[in-house]
Order: sequence, then C-alpha cells, then structure tokens
Amino acid sequence: MYNPDKSPLLDTDHDAVLIADALRDSPHISFVAPVEPGDEIVWFRDADGIGFELSLTTVEPVPDAERVAYAWDAVAAAIGNHSHFVRAALEQTPVGPLNLDTITAHTRTGNKFTLKLTGAPRPGHGKEPASPPTSSAADIAYAADRALNSNPTDAERATAELLHHLAATWDRQEPSMRRHARAVAGTLSR
Repeated sequence: MYNPDKSPLLDTDHDAVLIADALRDSPHISFVAPVEPGDEIVWFRDADGIGFELSLTTVEPVPDAERVAYAWDAVAAAIGNHSHFVRAALEQTPVGPLNLDTITAHTRTGNKFTLKLTGAPRPGHGKEPASPPTSSAADIAYAADRALNSNPTDAERATAELLHHLAATWDRQEPSMRRHARAVAGTLSR
C-alpha cells in the first residue's frame, strides 16, 4: 500500500501529479489522464495506443543514495527522451549484467544504432582556454540587454525582462525552460 508519509518528495500529495507530468514530457507517451493531488494511480497510453495503469505502491527512501547521474544512464535517457528516437537502452544479454559502455538507440525512421561509450579527456584538456566560456545564462542576459538597448516595443521589453529573470534563476530552471529561453533569445537577437 502506498504510504505518503514515507515519500521522498517535499509535497507528498503531489507524487502522482509529478509522475504524470514526467510521463507527459515523454515522446513515447501519447496521453496521460488528469491526476489530482492525493491520487495514487496514473493512467496513460503509450505511442501504440496501449493503455496502462501505474499505481503508487511503496516508497523506500534511500538515505545514503548517491546523487550522481552516471554518464551511461544520462546518455541513454537523453537519447531515449529525444523526439527523433523511439528508444535507447543499455545493452543487456539474456543472462548477465548490463553492458555499461554500449547503448542501442532506435530512431523513429527505423534505424538502429549501437553506440559505444568510451571515456576520454576532451581535446585541449589541461591547456588554458583563450577566453572563459560563456554560460547560457550570460548569453540569455546579453540577448535581453541588446533588445532593451534597441528601442524595444512593449512586447520586446516584456520578453527581455522575462529573459533577464530566467537568466538570474538559471540554476533553478527546468531543461525545457532553458531550451525555450535559448530559442526566444535567439529570435530576439535577430
């Protein structure tokens, strides 16, 4: 039985809501039924139209859990969640452990790639960079400043102010919001 008192999330009534939101962000899920705070079941349909019921059962917090995303998990998740791919997973033999350096990715056009993950330092590692790299937040703020200094319309001014806010809170923004901010900044800079 699901016990919200043991939930690792801050607002336990919203566990199902957060899970439903995560499913809605997947290109592999075509529909997620509305969920209310306190619900214990999330109903969704996959891209093939098959319906599933996801029920929250038990929550086991791991007190000493390492808060690190491993490269192979991050790569497989990033590719698998991209809209041009149907699936990406670590290679696994029928019997045995996962192969942590080989990822199989399937595209929507029917291609299958085997990707080999090899650890290597980036080119030029250890050399002093010619100039410090700019962060995306700095680029967003710069685009907003340029718009404000060019006699903006009311809409451009509001957009620039929003971009300033996003740049100032960059570390707290979701990846999708960061992508949107970059796209808007690019449009504003034209």
